[in-house]
Amino acid sequence: MPLIRVAVTGALGRMGSGIVKSVLAQDDMKLVAAIEAPGKEERGKDVGELIGVGKCGVALSTADELREVLIEAKPEVLIDFTTAKACVSTAKIAASLGVNLVIGTTGFAEEEKQEIVRAVEENGIAAVISPNMATGVNVFFKIAAQIARVLKDYDVEIIEIHHRHKKDAPSGTALRVGELIAEAQGKRLEECARYSRGRGLIGERSDEEIGFHAVRAGDVVGEHIVIFAGEGERVELIHRAHSRQAFVEGAIKAARFVAKAERGRVYSTFDVLGI
Repeated sequence: MPLIRVAVTGALGRMGSGIVKSVLAQDDMKLVAAIEAPGKEERGKDVGELIGVGKCGVALSTADELREVLIEAKPEVLIDFTTAKACVSTAKIAASLGVNLVIGTTGFAEEEKQEIVRAVEENGIAAVISPNMATGVNVFFKIAAQIARVLKDYDVEIIEIHHRHKKDAPSGTALRVGELIAEAQGKRLEECARYSRGRGLIGERSDEEIGFHAVRAGDVVGEHIVIFAGEGERVELIHRAHSRQAFVEGAIKAARFVAKAERGRVYSTFDVLGI
């Protein structure tokens, strides 16, 4: 059986390096390109040696030469965990060359999301786009929506905790669970979301709002808490990521899925997991 040819952007980052290691360990995948931001002094060096797993035969390239690298390497799938701005550019180039996408990047503005969707549809590729690809998180999403349908009159608050280096807030995972809860309760998140609460006399909480609170501290990989609070009781749903490997494994599953998926569509991790 032919190997799935995989390119990874952000290859030296927290997620990217983990994905590179995992791709190299798979029996059904072949790493064909590893890309980093322009100006990296490590450009041209073997990416396996750079991330501490030994020589793998793939030299690190940079995003300013992305088109040329993808044409030469011919990946079937590109996995992107970078920044929103960089990802939009990468997605457009990859899509124009017929490369399928797995995108775990977060922090997109709505127009940026739509740019990627248009690139997928217009170029007839397949893409998995998800703010969190971990299996447990996606079960967490499903359960949160189910609880929200039953506890429609309960106050909803979402707390997320991440490491001090995370740049966007609230996390993509927090926003996604908020979207699912809002949909389950017949609301639009953009109309009912409230981000933190400032200080002083801020007034009472409204019945409709869904509250978001972001904490940045230390090396926390990721923790999400959804609180459903009513009169006399509350239900708390918690997901804790112990390491980034859960996200890495999800990305690998998504790469296998998207390599065989129907083209011209954007899929979610729910599709990958069949839930």
